[in-house]
This record gives sequence, C-alpha cells and structure tokens, in this order.
Amino acid sequence: MSGWRRRLLAWYDRHRRALPWRGNRDPYRVWVSEVMLQQTQVATATPFYQSFLDRFPTLATLARARAADVLAAWSGLGYYRRARHLHQAARRVVREHAGQVPDDVARFGSLPGVGRYTTGAVLSICFDRRLAVLDGNVARVLSRLHALPASVKSPSGARALWALADSLVPTHRPGDWNQALMELGATVCLPREPRCEACPIRRWCRAYGLGRVAEFPPAAPRRRPERVRRAVALIERGGRILMVRREGRQLEGLWEPPGAELGANGVSVRAALGAALRALGVRARLEPTGRSVRHAITYHAIEVEVWRGTPTAPVPRRARLRYVDPVTPSVAITAMGRKACTIASSWAERRGAV
Repeated sequence: MSGWRRRLLAWYDRHRRALPWRGNRDPYRVWVSEVMLQQTQVATATPFYQSFLDRFPTLATLARARAADVLAAWSGLGYYRRARHLHQAARRVVREHAGQVPDDVARFGSLPGVGRYTTGAVLSICFDRRLAVLDGNVARVLSRLHALPASVKSPSGARALWALADSLVPTHRPGDWNQALMELGATVCLPREPRCEACPIRRWCRAYGLGRVAEFPPAAPRRRPERVRRAVALIERGGRILMVRREGRQLEGLWEPPGAELGANGVSVRAALGAALRALGVRARLEPTGRSVRHAITYHAIEVEVWRGTPTAPVPRRARLRYVDPVTPSVAITAMGRKACTIASSWAERRGAV
C-alpha cells in the first residue's frame, strides 16, 4: 500500500466521527444507513436512522411490515422511493435468501434499489469485499488528488472516476478504506472552502500543489428549474386536516391535502380546486388564505397557494381520504403537505390563544 493510502487510513482511525452505524458489521444496519445517506446529509439522517431501527430492528421485521408503516417511519426524510425499494428488497432477502443478506455481488446487486454504490459500500464494510464506492465526496477527493477534470454527474466523468476508485481499493480493510475517503470528503475536502491545512494527504494532492483546488472537480451545468403552480385546500374537522393519498409514479402512497395543478397564469384557482375536490367526492366552500408555500422536487420549483375549505356536505368514506392530525400525523406526508400542515397548526394555536 502506498504512503498516502496508509496515511489516510491512519487519519481515519484517529479522526472518524462516532456515527451510530459505525462500529458494527451487521449488513442490515449498514444497508439502512447507506440508503438513508443517499442524497441526505448525515445530520439529517442520523435521528431517522435510530428511530427507523427502533421500529424495524431486524431485516425480518422490516420484511413483515406494511408498506404504509414503512413510509410513515420514513416520513420527513424524503426520496420515498428509497424506502419502498428497501422494503421490497428486505422481502426478497427473506423469500429468496433465507433472511440473510447475500454477500455475493451479483445477488446483492440484483435487489430492488441496490446499485453499484450500495453494493460496494455494504459488501466492503460488512464482508471485506474488495469493492469501490463512488459518491460526491469520494469523487471530489479523487478529482482533486489527481487533478482529474471529471465530474461524477457526467457519464464519461463517472466512468473515469469509478475506474480510478476501483484501482485504489486495498485488499486489507477495504470497508475502512471506502469510509476513509468518504469521511475526508465530508469533513475536510469540502466543496467550498476546503480545509486543506487539515488534510492528511495534501502533500500528494496534485490540485493543492498546483494551487487550483477550487477548479476540481469541474462544475456540472445546472438545469434550469421548471416552475409549477398548484393550490391545496385545508379542510378541517375537529383540529384534523383532510388528506388524500397520492397515486401514480411520483410520491405514490404519500398523503397531502387535496389540490390541483394550476397550469398557466390566469387559471381560476377556485374553479380548478373545486373541480379537483368534486372528483374526490368532496364538496366545500373555498376561501383564499393569502398564504403560499414553496417546494422543490428534482427540477421542479413548486409554488402552492393554500386555500381553506369548509365542507358543504359530509366527506365520503374512501380509502384515499383521511383526516390527519397536522402536528403528529400517523401517515407519511409529503414535504409540501407538512408545510401546509404548519399553516393549519397555526390556526389551532390562534384559536387556543383566544
């Protein structure tokens, strides 16, 4: 092993953060952590990790759970497809692998939601498989270390970085090696204002030696967000808010206040929202609140007008409709729904202050 790689592992042994998923090689627990950390920062994922394991302490308990309960436990973490895939994969492991997480690349990699990164992370950490990982942190470290003008967000850049990552994984301690690269990127080799003075391998870093750290990796072109207008109706009964369960590919199975897409400017919000409610069998008198919430999903910048609805007829009993406590909901609510619930909660607080 080269000098800089020994130096990096020694640094990791001394300075790694005490994270709740470290210090064990239980593949289920490591797997859950890696899924949660995809597109989510450590500080955000940490409390969810412990509460999720409290509810589903083993892969078998997760496999037995209802999909709605898994989504509810994931509520607030976002990117719910991760939870659906993890649940489906747990069921397959129980059904096809006697409840044991497979340590084979092909078998583990074929599970729902498991890609090259997750395969490398779980199998290297838990089974000492000599497999690389490549996430944003690792890509940044490798790009700077080799002054390699490659972005993980471009196909050619990702191929080059994966090849480099593969070539560096040692036979001894491959899991610690992968975590050391990720730790360095997360705590020292930062995207902006990197802490080069604290870097244990800066003497081997070509970008540092050239005085061009800020140029690596090259910035990927940004896609302009598509603006979307929506409206939702907050229909209250006894302090609870009416929710509808979403259907279709995006956010399927999650709950939010009933609403409507508004399309171009000039559309009558009252008419569009009223039509959407009637399609659910709900009839209500609608009044604007003057409030709106902003939200983003992938490349969509969404502005949602919040209206208040007063039922003019009993709300029908349907599986897709449910009244939910806006403060402590028992179902998985979309991020937009939680923001709307904050407005509903403020109404209750004002009533209580009167």
